[in-house]
Amino acid sequence: MSKEPRTKGERTRARILDSAAELFSRSGFNAVSLREIAACAGLTHAGLLHHFPGKEQLLLEVLSRRDETDAAWLFPRILEPAAPEPPPAERLRRVVELVGRNSRTPGLVGLYAKLSAEASGPDHPAHHYFVERYRRLRAELGALLGALFAAADPPVRAEPQAVAVQLLALLDGLQTQWLLEPGAVSMEDSVRDFLGRYGLPVERETARGGRLTG
Repeated sequence: MSKEPRTKGERTRARILDSAAELFSRSGFNAVSLREIAACAGLTHAGLLHHFPGKEQLLLEVLSRRDETDAAWLFPRILEPAAPEPPPAERLRRVVELVGRNSRTPGLVGLYAKLSAEASGPDHPAHHYFVERYRRLRAELGALLGALFAAADPPVRAEPQAVAVQLLALLDGLQTQWLLEPGAVSMEDSVRDFLGRYGLPVERETARGGRLTG
């Protein structure tokens, strides 16, 4: 997971990133100015520019900071190729647990839902980021599901990459419905039901560290 900021400069950068994430999730990237982010973080405009020279760089760091935390929890080898990975069943449990944790962080869910829609245009500063993010998630989830399907008794007769695409689509759709009417949708239960249809029941366990992907 990301290290806690220790120096004054690191704490200031973290405060800027927190403020930017809050404002981007509330209003979207295009509607928020650097001056608004600076004011929210308790800084002058010049003070913010000392740490982040532009809004595009700030947006990408907001997104990357969350992904680094999630990757360390779900797929450690993305960040540390030599890091040992948990068994496939444990990684799947972490995926589902992360979905449940997202339901307690509506600001982050809203940020990803809003920005992923905005970034569909190729001229958006986060377009490449989201293209690469979905490619990585499809590959990682596809490999994880492939290992689980092959180990099942009897083996699951489904194409892992296709199921990974369906799972990501389910997650995105659930997030939108949950943001509109939180009490009407349980994202975690819906994902458990989906996986159960492929013979992949996921046990419930007490909370542990981590968050997800819009």
